[in-house]
Amino acid sequence: MKQGMVLVICAPSGAGKTTLAGRILSEFSNLKFSVSCTTRAPRSGEVDGRDYHFISKEEFERRRANHEFIEWAEVHGNYYGTLRKTVEDALACGDDLLFDIDVQGAAQVRLNLPGRCVFVFIAPPSMTALRRRLESRGSDSAETISRRIANARAELANAHWFDFVVINDDLERACLELKSVYLAARISPVRQAGQINKLLAEQVV
Repeated sequence: MKQGMVLVICAPSGAGKTTLAGRILSEFSNLKFSVSCTTRAPRSGEVDGRDYHFISKEEFERRRANHEFIEWAEVHGNYYGTLRKTVEDALACGDDLLFDIDVQGAAQVRLNLPGRCVFVFIAPPSMTALRRRLESRGSDSAETISRRIANARAELANAHWFDFVVINDDLERACLELKSVYLAARISPVRQAGQINKLLAEQVV
């Protein structure tokens, strides 16, 4: 059976990552959303087990001490992490996974799953546009928005080691670019190694 792959997307808060992830997930049935664990409280409309596994800080720290996470990070005072067994089981079954995580987590996945992932950074068209998007949410204080902008600059400084960068200045174009990355990654030499080996071993009759 063909092993699955991981599509990792990262972006500053407000860059449109969640919208783009939803669009690409709706188009490809073999691409599954990797549900992370988090210690933050659910936001309006979020469902436990679908958007995140919402767990206590104590539970998270216990699992972390047992090395159960393939990646974890502390973001805005909350813990986020992806369970190793869940990922390994899905990939072994041939499913592709989409990771919606931060840059810290992506760096850990890069080390823990070498050759199994493609990394995409979603960037806003400008910092001014990013601030306006954050303000339009109406859910964050001015202090929180300023902190998110500062964090965005730090995340952008890491974009150079990603495989691809998508500028989300136009949603339809950004979606097409992300979809193109995924389709290309599925037919890379690493993904197709099993088929190539099968062809090489085939006896011509």
